[in-house]
Amino acid sequence: MSRPTFNELEAFRAVAAHRSFRHAADAIGVSRSALSHTIIGLEKTLGVRLLNRTTRSVSPTDAGARLLRLLEPIMHDLDAALDELAEDRGAPNGTLRINANKAAAMWLLSRIVPGFLSRHPGIELDLVSEGRLVDIVHDGFDAGVRLADAIPQDMIAVPLGGPTRFVAVAAPAYLAANKPPVTPEDLKRHVCIRQRLPSGKRYLWEFGKGDQELSVDVPGVLSLDDNSLMVQAAVNGMGIAYVPQSFAEDELRNGQLVTVLTDWCPSIPGLALYYPGYRHVPSTLRAFIDAIRHHQRDAKAR
Repeated sequence: MSRPTFNELEAFRAVAAHRSFRHAADAIGVSRSALSHTIIGLEKTLGVRLLNRTTRSVSPTDAGARLLRLLEPIMHDLDAALDELAEDRGAPNGTLRINANKAAAMWLLSRIVPGFLSRHPGIELDLVSEGRLVDIVHDGFDAGVRLADAIPQDMIAVPLGGPTRFVAVAAPAYLAANKPPVTPEDLKRHVCIRQRLPSGKRYLWEFGKGDQELSVDVPGVLSLDDNSLMVQAAVNGMGIAYVPQSFAEDELRNGQLVTVLTDWCPSIPGLALYYPGYRHVPSTLRAFIDAIRHHQRDAKAR
């Protein structure tokens, strides 16, 4: 039996990880048709079907899952060996894939990414911004960035910008026409701009004061899935929004918005980069972590 090539095995690994020919093709830099032909050739070489294909999804067959399980430690060792060789050349290079939500991506782009790419011209950063929580290992990412509270406990976390805070905000005109809420329960008598999570569920607004913690399913006729849009809706007088303070700072500063329920909106642990500690940490990721820590040292020194 002829042996499959490394490129064929890496192509299969990418499709199995992304569960999509299109996403896998984008990740490894080939056309979708070329990737499909590669997988067909691999299946023909091995004499077994590796992937179940439908018009909407791709998933490994039992044989494909078994091959993937056997390949992972081999590919891991190969990645580690190639990474060590790159370190011997004195500069990390290759692709670094990071998954983040929009707020995290904006933070990285404004503070970390420009200097990082300038110092490491051999690294290509693939920063994927989406709202849903993903399994970074399963989906082929080197690391992710999320609120520290949402990071799985088996991951190593590197704090980014310190604590953050969600605030309830409304336009002065709205509050002039509606008595401001004093407790979170008062929100049930207000018009609120609700947030739709990537899962399709509505976000329950979470408040805390001392030992008290409350989650409120607020009423409202408008639901949005983007913090910037929620801020704009609040500026337009469409109700009370509950957003990370960083998204509303300009509007709060110029008086377009004011906060309510301030004493019920405590700080929470902020953003953190996270990655699996049980896998080899590539030199590209170590360089990115160094860039984060360098930024933190500079911020403390100022």
